Amino acid sequence: MRDGERRRVVVTGIGMISPLGSSVQKTWDGIRAGKSGIGPITRFDPTGLETTIAGEVRDFDPLEHMDRKEVRRADRFAQFAVAVAAQALADARLEVTPELAPRLGVAFGSGIGGVETLVDNILSHDKDPRKVSPFLIPMMIIDMAAGEIAMKYGPKGPNMGHVSACASSAHALGEAAEMIRRGEADVMLAGGSEAGLIKIAIGAFNQARALSTRNDAPDKASRPFDKERDGFVFSEGAACVVLEELTFARARGAPMLAEFVGYGLSSDAYHVTAPPPGAEGAVRAMRMAMDDARVRAEDIGYVNAHGTSTPANDGAETAALKTVFGAHAKDLPISSTKSMTGHTLGAAGAIEAAICILAMREGVLPPTINQEFPDPECDLDYIPNRSRRAAVDVSLSNSMGFGGHNVALVLRRDVA
Repeated sequence: MRDGERRRVVVTGIGMISPLGSSVQKTWDGIRAGKSGIGPITRFDPTGLETTIAGEVRDFDPLEHMDRKEVRRADRFAQFAVAVAAQALADARLEVTPELAPRLGVAFGSGIGGVETLVDNILSHDKDPRKVSPFLIPMMIIDMAAGEIAMKYGPKGPNMGHVSACASSAHALGEAAEMIRRGEADVMLAGGSEAGLIKIAIGAFNQARALSTRNDAPDKASRPFDKERDGFVFSEGAACVVLEELTFARARGAPMLAEFVGYGLSSDAYHVTAPPPGAEGAVRAMRMAMDDARVRAEDIGYVNAHGTSTPANDGAETAALKTVFGAHAKDLPISSTKSMTGHTLGAAGAIEAAICILAMREGVLPPTINQEFPDPECDLDYIPNRSRRAAVDVSLSNSMGFGGHNVALVLRRDVA
């Protein structure tokens, strides 16, 4: 429904868990202050790994949202999903009634799902096949985040998992909005969750030379667009937004946090992990999202960049931004909040879209911390080191994933 009149979609609630804290407020306070959530790995013994730092969620208690039996039968990524959905529902002041349930859906993304449960059970199987959990399959599959949310809170509308590596939750938000636009739902819980901090995952990314090895200075390790960047920082986290059809939201007096106005998606069809020169696929996704939002390049007041802190991504994304925004690129505030949260993989798109909403509502643009050595190839305004006060009406969030997936989301502050 990209032409003529269409159902409008608004954001009415947000939930978030990140290495900066297990709530929206804790995460936003850390982002606004330019605080790093990166530290030494404590969830397992990292001895022998090249990288011994990560973005861990250290204050999460699943028993605040699930009983002990539910916790035992859910992987950490699904526990995160249930928790952020609860936060978002409360923020939206939304009660799931029998009348609403068939028109309320869930779209949730993850890059690797219950990989911790999978690996633990493989190790158990090697010792004794009878020790494998009967809940292994439902605990590891990616769609179980959406499934657990529905079973816990009662949505009976569209329900699905989205998997596109680090673009997973951005796809989930975009597709959820499209379902509302098409009339298949009136409300969607959309987001993503990731909790894959295990030894084999860190080791695999080390073998791919993708991770920072700045173990002696964890808070300096994630440094997007900086000349001294040496890789991304593996993190865990989750976010959920409540998306509602505008008329429905107004009728129930819902809080209007922002309007979801644009969704663009594309494929590079180029390489397993690297973007093509100039990031042509990202260019098309951004242009598609702005066309969908019916905004011009000059209307965008802030970009939350994918900004992974890898040598390949940051230069290519900078080139893409220059192509899309032209002369406006030099005046456009851009930041990568991964400099503070690290890279939450499949949850990143939802977390960063939520941060865009908070930035517009608060009039505070997040910084890119650790901007110490300017990279001549990355020469735009990345809001270095300190947050900045600015009134922004429209923002754009970029996500890119292994396999060449690109997603751009456009959000508007005011709902007219």
